[in-house]
Amino acid sequence: MITVGLTGGIATGKSLVSQLLEDHGAFVINADLIAHELYNPGTIGFDNLISHFGDTILDLNGTIDRKKLASIVFTRKHEMDNLNTIMHPLIYDEIKKIMSDLSNEKRPVVVVEAAVLIEAGWQDLFDQIWVVSSDMETVISRLNTRNGFSREESLKRINSQIPSKDRNKYADIVIENNGNTEILSSKIKELWADKLSTTIRR
Repeated sequence: MITVGLTGGIATGKSLVSQLLEDHGAFVINADLIAHELYNPGTIGFDNLISHFGDTILDLNGTIDRKKLASIVFTRKHEMDNLNTIMHPLIYDEIKKIMSDLSNEKRPVVVVEAAVLIEAGWQDLFDQIWVVSSDMETVISRLNTRNGFSREESLKRINSQIPSKDRNKYADIVIENNGNTEILSSKIKELWADKLSTTIRR
């Protein structure tokens, strides 16, 4: 089994790359979806978050309101650090468990999409690190179209993450994604043939 850690900044196209790799035959694990599960009532993640942030992050149903939580952590860096200290080890352990199960199933290629892969220090889990990168103005435009974010809000989200140049230092592969889906699809097809397809043929 070959394992790929797929990361990149906000709105660079990580999810689209994941989907394209899945179409070629990879099994994809989404770290954000794992985090969502760990936010659910009854989990250690939920208990630890409420212990730190309090009931103000809950909605009327008693579940964590991610928008309320985001409004806190994206405006106070120390709270983002606290959120990461709580959640990153839990997500790491869950990813490691899933990957172990998949190895036993002899899955040929497993891709883990994780925006915080580098920041969290999860590189040891993977054979290859792939980073999706886009120009600043392209990301701002996507965030406006996709999320309705103003330029100021977009820059706040972008600047809350590590700079692309620092993320790219860890990359075995950097995928520049400033064009359309067809261009990206062609790049992924070539990378699959060059870096991953031989694993499946063994």
